[in-house]
Amino acid sequence: MRRRLSLILPVLMLPALAVFNAACSPGESAPPPLDPAAMKAVVQKPGINREKLARAVDALFTAPDAAETRALIVMHKGRIVAERYAPGYHENTRFISWSMAKSVTGVLIGMLVSDGRLRLDESVPVPAWQRPGDPRGEITLRQLLQMRSGLRHSETLSPPYEADTVRMLFLDGRDNMAAYAEAQPLEAEPGRRYEYSTATSVILADIAARTLTDSADPATRRQVITDYLRTRLFDPVGMKSMLPEFDAAGTLIGGSLTHGTARDWARFGEFLRGGGAVKGAQLLPRGWIEFMTSSSPRNPGYGAQIWLNRPQPDGHEVLFPKRGPATLFSCVGHLGQYVMVSPDQELVVVRLGKTDDEARSPLVAHLADIFALFPRT
Repeated sequence: MRRRLSLILPVLMLPALAVFNAACSPGESAPPPLDPAAMKAVVQKPGINREKLARAVDALFTAPDAAETRALIVMHKGRIVAERYAPGYHENTRFISWSMAKSVTGVLIGMLVSDGRLRLDESVPVPAWQRPGDPRGEITLRQLLQMRSGLRHSETLSPPYEADTVRMLFLDGRDNMAAYAEAQPLEAEPGRRYEYSTATSVILADIAARTLTDSADPATRRQVITDYLRTRLFDPVGMKSMLPEFDAAGTLIGGSLTHGTARDWARFGEFLRGGGAVKGAQLLPRGWIEFMTSSSPRNPGYGAQIWLNRPQPDGHEVLFPKRGPATLFSCVGHLGQYVMVSPDQELVVVRLGKTDDEARSPLVAHLADIFALFPRT
């Protein structure tokens, strides 16, 4: 009996040794035990080492420097391979987009361009800019999309209530955000300077409404944009939970306020990864996604309403260019909302939560750890 046990026990230990060897490199000590809930968040066969992926996901919920992660989805080759929520949140929770909404607005404008209703390099139909001699009449759609309109804008200031973004969203501009944004004078020649601006995305949303209806009635403006987004984007992509917000004038708050579940944000990322196609149906010309994800002439790290995995002009890194492919891009929102897309890895990662600006770097590093686990195809 003893001899039989001595032969069987080593065989029984092989699975445990395999997990240990997978998690540890030569010379490293064994990592701490992983909470069963962390493993449960990862499918049985994610296509890479399951425990390593579970640990990388777990770090976003448990590491002190990761701040507050509320939802995380890893989608590989169009399949969810990891999904986890913090207590109080679940797959049916709608999460606020903050500035991830800008990328939805970029797609909305792309559909209107593909319909032939707008043109990239013509002046935009903003009535306040059409007076004779007004230099703002030279601003093009391309310049607005790439954040180089030249309009005066302060995205953040101290105290916060003096910033144009806060004034437009919550104070004197809140009832007619487009009117507030479009009333700003030029502070630079159109096209010459990059300046990130939530107000610019509201102007784009106003242009979309003006393109679809001549009516100034707020209810009509809300309805035409809602119907257009629903029939052309949300329903075909399967984003059934999406809920965009509008101001009192009926303008889509296209720079910051769209709500959706983590799964629907992942579906949006997969739509972008697929070049604007879903299940073989081309909803948006592939060339438009290529335009959105190509560097702006004034900022290699920004495209058209979307961030790129390249350094900013001042050397600042929004994503992780030293660790990930240059083709990686991301919708990025206030307080650490991300829909990161890596076409070279067939990968979409959604992280939703609450992280102050000073904690963004370690958070992004944890997200980079997930991408580092997947090979480039």
